[in-house]
Amino acid sequence: MASSSSYSNSPCAACKFLRRKCMPDCIFAPYFPPEEPQKFANVHKIFGASNVSKLLNEVLPHQREDAVNSLAYEAEARMKDPVYGCVGAISVLQRQVIRLQKELDATNADLMRYACNEMPADHHSHYAGSRRSNNSNNNSGHGSGGAGSSWGLNSGLYFSSPWNDSQERGTEGNM
Repeated sequence: MASSSSYSNSPCAACKFLRRKCMPDCIFAPYFPPEEPQKFANVHKIFGASNVSKLLNEVLPHQREDAVNSLAYEAEARMKDPVYGCVGAISVLQRQVIRLQKELDATNADLMRYACNEMPADHHSHYAGSRRSNNSNNNSGHGSGGAGSSWGLNSGLYFSSPWNDSQERGTEGNM
């Protein structure tokens, strides 16, 4: 919890903003220190000092700091975006996650295509038909050496993600 300014000479940011004397039992003092005047100014402009005071009195003491932090975050977001507030920021981040997920899926698909095209011929047939029994020339399931000879079903080329589990591996490149 922020240090209370009611015990020092300087009034809290709320009392200073409201031009009133900061009393020892000031509800704002622990959460709006004098070093952060803009925090209270934003909260006051969006929610009003009276509403914030009522809210803090209704909230359990151990939850007040979280309530003030939430109010301050929403107030700052409303100052930047008066229509959507923090919901606008969340929406932008969600769209960014979706865009990056599509980009990751496309890159994984390209990587799989590249890996499949670079495999030796005998290994490529084993990779494509892994349910077939191994022939005598391919006793380990890998190619005969050289670049790409260790590619296998568990090569780690496809990086699945929790955001896109519904898509099949064959559709990563589709946007």
